[in-house]
Amino acid sequence: MAEPGTPPVDLAAVAWPRPTERLLLRRVTPADAEAVWELRHHPSSHEWLTSGPPDRATYVAEFDRPERLDHLLVVERDGVLVADLMLRITDAWAQAEVAERGLAVQAELGWVVHPEHTGRGYATEAAAEMLRICFEDLGLRRVTAACFAENTASWRIMERLGMRRETHAVADALHRSGRWLDSYADAILAEEWRAARG
Repeated sequence: MAEPGTPPVDLAAVAWPRPTERLLLRRVTPADAEAVWELRHHPSSHEWLTSGPPDRATYVAEFDRPERLDHLLVVERDGVLVADLMLRITDAWAQAEVAERGLAVQAELGWVVHPEHTGRGYATEAAAEMLRICFEDLGLRRVTAACFAENTASWRIMERLGMRRETHAVADALHRSGRWLDSYADAILAEEWRAARG
């Protein structure tokens, strides 16, 4: 296991693809643009995304931007894309004297499941593998996830992963419907994850 903050701490430092019991996790490529569009443009997926994908042609044309390819993974079951995962490695907030020790030590995890493949535990299985990669392969110290409080499926995944609710913010997030909604933020530390695994 790498020491926290030891470069390189990014997804390129991990050997891909990664199999789980039922799934295959791999880095996204420009060739995945159409499949990811199909996943993300459904109303039930779009409902909770930070930004909804524009029309198909625009989405596919802009798909290979580094900010997407550097942080996105796809999840396959028998060669079919069933979900995607976002893992954004970040620095911790730190006081100036110790700021260097807080570089690239934590990550934010997110997921989108194709509506035709929900309710089968795929997101939980894939995200559990991502936690293992974060803590064992990348040597991170903390992983967070956030969602609208009304996104029950998402916060239930966070609970199944053993994440701890750190924030319930009231009416802090503006939904594209125009409604101000509550949000949840959960996290898990490397030592909590290891303790839960026995």
